[in-house]
Amino acid sequence: MKELLFIHWHVNPILVHIGPLALRWYSLLFISGFILGWYIFRWFFRREGVKEELLDSLLYTLLFGTIIGARLGHCLFYQPDYYLGSVQGFLEIFMPWKGGLASHGGTLFLLLAMWWYAKHFGKKNGFDFVWLLDHLAIATAFAACFIRLGNLFNSEIYGDVTSLPWGFIFDLRGETLPKHPTQLYEAGSYLLLGLLLISLYKFRLEKIYRGTFIGIFFIICFGMRFIIEFIKEPQVGFEENMALNMGQLLSIPFILLGAGFLIWAYTKKIPAKRIG
Repeated sequence: MKELLFIHWHVNPILVHIGPLALRWYSLLFISGFILGWYIFRWFFRREGVKEELLDSLLYTLLFGTIIGARLGHCLFYQPDYYLGSVQGFLEIFMPWKGGLASHGGTLFLLLAMWWYAKHFGKKNGFDFVWLLDHLAIATAFAACFIRLGNLFNSEIYGDVTSLPWGFIFDLRGETLPKHPTQLYEAGSYLLLGLLLISLYKFRLEKIYRGTFIGIFFIICFGMRFIIEFIKEPQVGFEENMALNMGQLLSIPFILLGAGFLIWAYTKKIPAKRIG
């Protein structure tokens, strides 16, 4: 009787065909995360007096930075032997539609992209790199939730076999046993993180130091990622014999970086709110 509680997941990852093109759930959710982020940043800019015409250039910087970084992260962290081992593999690095994006690579490249954006636009508009990262952390938490829901619709990045009643049987992947829906575990944790950060921003912005939001984000986001990875299936073959998988190893530096941001925040004690 207990087996009846398991969820047979066989949702088509393609939402609709438009002529020869196919719109996938993942693509829709990915773009929706950026659109929501744009509106969240518009609220930030209006509240703190930053010119709204900077929003479009920020969105493009975030979009391209995320895609480029996430694609390079997957190719170099998870399958370097394939992508660097042949001309065909190397050319596929530039084909993100063939699949393979890594959040750690996206995060690392976003840090570089935001450093460039702050250097180019920040000084003349009254904000700096850390101010930008604080606000980006809030929007990114919600976008990350959307992306993990996209992974669910793709029936990918799921967990080990479970006897829990909410286990998902991913029929499209040929699975016959229920697996942990780790996509939902991560999506839920990112959603709660986003709600925490946006509540702190709305009600306690004047009492928070710069660097606090990004510090909390890194510690909780990648801390939860580290924990959930224990019940995930290996994404690539070489992870099977590792005590910690690649996702966990890559999460550790970001957790430490988050702790560093919190230490910096409470040492420098610069107001989180833009003044000017």
